[in-house]
Amino acid sequence: MHGRSTSALPTESGESEERRSSTVLVVDDHVVFAQLVERALSHEPDLTCVGTAASLAQARRMCASLRPDVVIMDVRLQDGDGIEGAAELVAEYPDLRVVVLSAFIDSRLMQRAARAGATALQAKDGELDDLLDAIRYAEPGSLAVHPRLLHQLVNADQPSTTPTPVLTQREHEVLRMLADGHDLGVISRELSISINTCRGHVKSVLAKLGAHSQLQAVVIAMRAGLIGADEDRR
Repeated sequence: MHGRSTSALPTESGESEERRSSTVLVVDDHVVFAQLVERALSHEPDLTCVGTAASLAQARRMCASLRPDVVIMDVRLQDGDGIEGAAELVAEYPDLRVVVLSAFIDSRLMQRAARAGATALQAKDGELDDLLDAIRYAEPGSLAVHPRLLHQLVNADQPSTTPTPVLTQREHEVLRMLADGHDLGVISRELSISINTCRGHVKSVLAKLGAHSQLQAVVIAMRAGLIGADEDRR
């Protein structure tokens, strides 16, 4: 690992607090999501994103050359299972901290992440502050899981009373392509519709799902069974 430095950050009292600086590699094949995380990290004085990887193979190469302090690892990648990849990286770099992200989290996934040596497990549609805390404070040898997420896992078997939203065929097609990581320009071309019409469909999907972003809409749709978690992305 690179030697970690510390940065002095102001507290509410105006005093400085020493916080270690960490380098971060983002591993996710959804380009837009990876770019959003990278942009968020750029605003944190103690965190530096050293790059993004779209596959396990690329993540291995970048870890070997960049030696990041933290890897943010999506569970589902083009060329394999993110948790298996996390286990390989931790075995190679014992001090590496791996934060696992997933749109679907259950007790089995939590057990797998713990066995792999991950330091934190976060919901992909969770709060940014929770992710930043996991990057900063989770330590090797333990698995940090947000209390709200634990509560959701405990109550996961309770039947849902929320009706499943009904989407039109075109809205479903747009949603599927968003889940595949395509931007609105690609979607409009593939479906032979105007960009404004495409935006209208996205707006309608967000409203029906009660989502505030395209990423959140995809996660909600997966949980509701509107699109399959195991369907091919490409």
